[in-house]
Amino acid sequence: MTRAAGRHFLQIPGPTNVPDRVLRAIDFPTMDHRSPAFASLGKEVLEGMKRVFKTASPVVIYPASGTGAWEAALVNTLSPGDRVLMYETGHFATLWQKMAKRLGLEPEFIAGDWRSGADPQAIEAHLREDSQHLIKAVCVVHNETATGAVSRIADVRRAIDVARHPALYLVDTISSLASIDYRHDEWGVDVTVGGSQKGLMLPPGLSFNALSAKALAAAKVAKLPRSFWDWSDMLASNKDGYFPYTPATNLLYGLRESLKMLLEEEGLENVFARHQRHAEATRRAVRAWGLEVLAKNPAEYSASLTAVLMPAGHDADRVRKIILENFDMSLGTGLGKLASKVFRIGHLGDFNDLTLIGTLAGCEMGLQLAGVPTKMEGVQAAMTYLAECHANPARAAA
Repeated sequence: MTRAAGRHFLQIPGPTNVPDRVLRAIDFPTMDHRSPAFASLGKEVLEGMKRVFKTASPVVIYPASGTGAWEAALVNTLSPGDRVLMYETGHFATLWQKMAKRLGLEPEFIAGDWRSGADPQAIEAHLREDSQHLIKAVCVVHNETATGAVSRIADVRRAIDVARHPALYLVDTISSLASIDYRHDEWGVDVTVGGSQKGLMLPPGLSFNALSAKALAAAKVAKLPRSFWDWSDMLASNKDGYFPYTPATNLLYGLRESLKMLLEEEGLENVFARHQRHAEATRRAVRAWGLEVLAKNPAEYSASLTAVLMPAGHDADRVRKIILENFDMSLGTGLGKLASKVFRIGHLGDFNDLTLIGTLAGCEMGLQLAGVPTKMEGVQAAMTYLAECHANPARAAA
């Protein structure tokens, strides 16, 4: 095999690049997970994750992918046959809906166009029709990783309240946590789902549930089967910094390091501003190429990724293949209904201006090699914007 010089550009929307210092932290010798030293680690990361979710309530950490945290959110709060209202924002909202069916729930799926976030007005109207309050939960994906469209979580909360509906509110932040501003308590969310492999800059393997008092009360009467996912066992052990079963110890080492980077060294608000800056630079590049950003509503643009819509007659997977073979860069594929129609540029996690410019340069050259009719002006548009942001920080914050 021919060696590719330099580092591989992993620019999918997760897993993201893991910083060297996080990798070094994970490489520490594994400790006794019943020792006093582990209890100190456990308490530190559990408290740190509360700050990331912006909650004073408990956060549960599982050794699992984000899909596991989806299941935990459902089985701890609901009973067989319960109706749940979900919104079709894209591929991952669809997968969550399929999981709900498999668990014996009855999801009501509001149709979407895979280019927009969840519509608060449609959710409100649907809840108003449910005069008997048969719907027990509303489930929304904050940042739809397949489309690059963000749902307005605070607006959906207001819609639930205006409809005077008692449903629980469950939100997926797998591709937005620690990348896009999120406020579990302020936005009245009952269960927030998260994962380690995106904004938290870790490998896959940890997932999270942030809880509310209402969710904890629901868990006492919920009747879906649960054992591994049971919050009660986790919370009982977490009080002392421990877990009811063997935790992913070395990933927790890495989580402690990433929390230090995000919370203490850069600061979450600066992290969010950095992601917004890179997202806007990417969208300017896409438009300068003469291509279209998939997300339609500027108020719903993602800061984690940008999905690029291909012109008719051009295959996004062919473009991705050419870019990988020529420039050793991985881009996100189109998922579900968007297969071969879009490629996705991830710009989240441990990511800076020069990494973005290298990413966009690879895209621009790849589009040219693939014969896609584009203007070779995207990288320059992004560079001009980033330079303006550094010259005038207030512009970047706007």
